[in-house]
Amino acid sequence: MSTPHNSAEKGEFAKTVLMPGDPLRAKFVAETFLEGARLVNNVRGIGGYTGFYKGCPVSVMASGMGMPSMGIYSYELFRFYDVDNIIRIGSAGAIREDVRVRDLVFGIGACTNSAYASQYGLHGTFAPTASYSLLSAAVKAAEEKGVRYHVGNLLSSDTFYSDDADEANEMWRRMGVMAIEMEAAALYMNAARAGKNALAICTVSDHLLTGEATTAEERQTTFTDMMEVALETAVSVSRNPVPDKGDAS
Repeated sequence: MSTPHNSAEKGEFAKTVLMPGDPLRAKFVAETFLEGARLVNNVRGIGGYTGFYKGCPVSVMASGMGMPSMGIYSYELFRFYDVDNIIRIGSAGAIREDVRVRDLVFGIGACTNSAYASQYGLHGTFAPTASYSLLSAAVKAAEEKGVRYHVGNLLSSDTFYSDDADEANEMWRRMGVMAIEMEAAALYMNAARAGKNALAICTVSDHLLTGEATTAEERQTTFTDMMEVALETAVSVSRNPVPDKGDAS
């Protein structure tokens, strides 16, 4: 089978898929960490790879930038390729003083300024949240690895450049939001609607309060703590599968 954005055959994706935004980061993960990695999709240059990590099948495929792009790729993986778990491995900009560049942030929730949830016709405000099974496994992996991490709210923004960025960021900071990225809320909503599991793990690539920042090359190849934590999480859920929630339709 194939979809408009994926040429893989059914069964070529593992039950757990790691999703960076950057196709080059996906390639790096596949070539650096996966044994026997093979390319299963490359439509529009969005490389998808499947291989093994510590004997467990794992896939990695880019999501592209922004909620519309994440919405497309995660929907197709959940709905058409029987993927059960998607772990976003992205970058984020910190807006809290205690969060440092290169720290990991786990999004227990994903606030958003997007209208993505309007498609569901809900009579209220939906709170996009991570799957506890993935979150708890990721926290355990981070603690065993001894890396700095924070668990809390992310902001999934529809805008990278915004006329009111400084004012808006300060308002989100006052509400305890740790960092800003652009994909998690769509991933969490797609997972909720499909009855599947999702988690966003981000490395802080820049700090919006201090101005400290990493380079594009560093974001592509040096965020290995995040990659290894996500891979250990994938192994954990592979060996201890999460009970099926069923289709949420």
